[in-house]
Amino acid sequence: MPSAASITNDIPKSTISADLAASRKRLDSVWNGVIPGIVLVAMITAVAFSAHNVSGFALFSPMILAVVAGMVYSNVLGTPAHAKAGIAFSQKRLLRFAIVLLGFQLTLGQVVSIGAGGVGIVAATLGATFVFTITLGRLIGVDRKLAQLIAAGTSICGASAIVATNIVTGARDEDATYAVASITLFGTVAMLGFPLLAPLLGLDQHAFGLWAGASIHEVAQVIGAGFQNGTQSGEIATVAKLTRVAMLAPVVIALGLMARRKMSGDQSNDQSGARPPMPWFVAAFVAVVALNSLVTVPVEVKAAMALATTIMLTMGLAAMGLQADISQLRSRGLRPLALAFSAFLFIGCFSLMLVKFVG
Repeated sequence: MPSAASITNDIPKSTISADLAASRKRLDSVWNGVIPGIVLVAMITAVAFSAHNVSGFALFSPMILAVVAGMVYSNVLGTPAHAKAGIAFSQKRLLRFAIVLLGFQLTLGQVVSIGAGGVGIVAATLGATFVFTITLGRLIGVDRKLAQLIAAGTSICGASAIVATNIVTGARDEDATYAVASITLFGTVAMLGFPLLAPLLGLDQHAFGLWAGASIHEVAQVIGAGFQNGTQSGEIATVAKLTRVAMLAPVVIALGLMARRKMSGDQSNDQSGARPPMPWFVAAFVAVVALNSLVTVPVEVKAAMALATTIMLTMGLAAMGLQADISQLRSRGLRPLALAFSAFLFIGCFSLMLVKFVG
């Protein structure tokens, strides 16, 4: 039986050299194509986390700060061409994994804890707000995909919902950035203003927590508003909000099916052969929620998952900011902003009505 050394000696040196050269070329391609972009995104993410700890910026989540920092960098300094592949990787792959990891922040037991009435209020508010925003967007002439992003961000869970919706609808990066910016603006107004309205509206801690969780956009904004009104209010607001996060799955699946149907119709006309988007990450999100509900995950592991989720979401939104062109954002005009404002008013008033008369 020939030895390994003799087999190696039988291989021509030119073949070995060619294989080494090919391997080196692949490594160089990865470095030049992906790593620089990821490094740039990581640097902007680090800036966002650092700014979050500065007085005056703590009201804004690192995700929002990352979008702004990315936009400033790309529109002032310009995004290097060799970094674009890594930026695209961060915006697509990392965001998908982040949405999957969101499942570790929710259990079915938490959903049950706010009662059937609470779940009904959250579901009815989400559905009504989504339909209202899409319908109004069509009436005032807002692009359909941009209206879907604003509807998802307002009715479900802010930037995370916009990211997930953008994956299946294929909206432009500028549309996603516009939606994130508008949702952040009105979510911040709600976070600061809703606690001031609680005594005027006669809401106790339970009612206010349910209202905040059912209507305020971002998870961080809900927590900020909820705990301003007391511990019980904060806990109920958090659970109500996470219930909305759980509803991200069916909404994105529905939008994905709609997009698939539309693309199938387009293929029958032009035979382009493009494959419709499949939200596999939503199925993974549901699986993680089920796992988290059935198995007791150690607190340390949950904390690590929460941190990893925040970091990956922040990196993905930093990448989104890096690909946003401010001139194109301005070209959208004020109609999408008016749509986001109208959706903000609708979700606040509709959920308050349900809390007062049903909750």
